[in-house]
Amino acid sequence: MSKSPPKPPKELLKVYGYVRVSTEDQAKEGLSLPAQKSKIQAYAQLNDLELVDIVADEGFSGKNLDRPGVKRLLELVQGQSAEGIIVYKLDRLSRSTKDLLRLIEEVFHKGNTRFFSISEQIDTDTAIGKFFLTLMGALAQMERELISERTKATLAFKKQKGEHLGAVPYGFIVVEGKLQPQEEEQKILKKMRRWKKEGKSLREIARRLNKAQVPTHRKGVKWSHKAVKCLL
Repeated sequence: MSKSPPKPPKELLKVYGYVRVSTEDQAKEGLSLPAQKSKIQAYAQLNDLELVDIVADEGFSGKNLDRPGVKRLLELVQGQSAEGIIVYKLDRLSRSTKDLLRLIEEVFHKGNTRFFSISEQIDTDTAIGKFFLTLMGALAQMERELISERTKATLAFKKQKGEHLGAVPYGFIVVEGKLQPQEEEQKILKKMRRWKKEGKSLREIARRLNKAQVPTHRKGVKWSHKAVKCLL
């Protein structure tokens, strides 16, 4: 009895990972770029997916899609190089439900590209996966809007109390929410005004401040003629 010829090896789905961290996220456990990449690599191996590459956006917010990594991801999908996209968590791709669903419906689905989210256990090849994606996206959007509402309410309360909001101008400090003159910096301001009255240029004033090693409000940043002009 002749043996049947061996079956050709199953062709694996070619997938690309996507990872993102904002400045705030970098300090959070489990959201670092290496941690996300490690999760994606393990997921691809466990589910027999061929992980071609991992696209990264470092130091970018998830509020919109204006990110170099996302643009490259779209090029891969639209160029049919990617058969699947994996993210560690939905909000890594986008924190906006509108943007997230537009990507899934108008880009990934049109290109027959499957979408996987590890944390939420989403696979858009199933009806449950599609429904859960919509639900999780809506919850993420609601969370972001609630944070925005709380922030606005806090700022409005501080403003009503007369507390200072925003950056502290040079020559002042904040004491119990109120701006108060800072003696040493006020002396520097007086000296700058005197030099200007004597006819010294903005660049000359900046040079004198730097020579005297007078600190600015920004650590490691020296005085410039633009900074002097802004204060005077």
